[in-house]
Amino acid sequence: MTYAPTNPVDVPPFQIQQLISSVIGYDNSPPLFSKLHVQCAQAYGSEIYVGCPNGELIRFALQAEDPNKLESYTIISRQTLPGNKPIEEIVIIPSLSRALVLSDHQIHFYTIPSLDPFPIKPIRHVVTFAVDDHHLKRPPPSSAILAEHVDFCVVKRNGIAMYTLKESLVYQKEIPLPQGASLARRAGRSLCIADKTHYNMVDLEDASLFQLLPLSQAYDPVPFVVKPSITVISPNEFLILSWTGASTLGLFITGDGDPVRGTLEWPSHPEALCMDYPYITSLLPNNTIEIHNVETQTIVQVIGAPPGSPSPKATSPVSPVKGTHAHNRSSSNSTRGGEIDPLQRVNLVSSVGGYLVPSTQRSDKMRTVPVKLLRP
Repeated sequence: MTYAPTNPVDVPPFQIQQLISSVIGYDNSPPLFSKLHVQCAQAYGSEIYVGCPNGELIRFALQAEDPNKLESYTIISRQTLPGNKPIEEIVIIPSLSRALVLSDHQIHFYTIPSLDPFPIKPIRHVVTFAVDDHHLKRPPPSSAILAEHVDFCVVKRNGIAMYTLKESLVYQKEIPLPQGASLARRAGRSLCIADKTHYNMVDLEDASLFQLLPLSQAYDPVPFVVKPSITVISPNEFLILSWTGASTLGLFITGDGDPVRGTLEWPSHPEALCMDYPYITSLLPNNTIEIHNVETQTIVQVIGAPPGSPSPKATSPVSPVKGTHAHNRSSSNSTRGGEIDPLQRVNLVSSVGGYLVPSTQRSDKMRTVPVKLLRP
């Protein structure tokens, strides 16, 4: 189930366009090269960086192989991280021309766009990490803009390690975190984290922590895993999601834990969510995408599931709200043999630096035509 747009706009803010049709990777067993599902991805400018389950990091670039054909993303280079473990996350830092890559509980450092390894030893024993959102949005360096250091936090099993990155990596301090955390997002001095049951806010300057909200407010056992979700909205504002037993509520809170704006609501718990101000884009278990306006908290667009995609199965009925419905948790993440269904949408990723998309309209309108020449 999905909600219909409550305030649709004349021109929808988003459209879906395929940029890469498939990812071919190396496999130890015959055939040596086979299709891989995308574990994670990031994009910046004319480059797309793809992380694979076998530890391959692949760089695509937008190129025109034929002047009469549409530009397309093609593979420029590929490399394998040590250990051949899945690549879990790629974070692009435009202001430093760096990429931070998380794999096998280690953060590796690369230079973009070339993806050459940067000479810094990997940070080990990493559960998750969070780069200051303010620093992520800085523009790339130029003659008029000097590169500044970038702050980020590394969540380990029992603590939060704070680092500063520029030409070198500088360790600052560590804050104890006995309960650990599985997800973290940082905005300035505020670090919003999620542990096994609750969202918490950490003041990095005072090294203090206070509890915000449970991941699930349902009284009855939840028939699915409630994935935590934290999104930075503005310099001192976060959006966190909480399952109520009948729907999911999105609450906007400040770094001090104070609620602001209104609330968002979804009929089922989103699989993924990202921010492109003023829009919040969410992927639901039924393979649809909902777009909310942050300012009005209304749905402005719904993108349906791909034609032919398998219908999700209901896991368990829940208490009625606005009519009886069931929380649908997708059962089509994989097909027989463990392969990922090609029609299944598995994640949403926000690329803060922006990236280029080939124009299909321009390709249709720009074609070779005969022209009569005038004799002098």
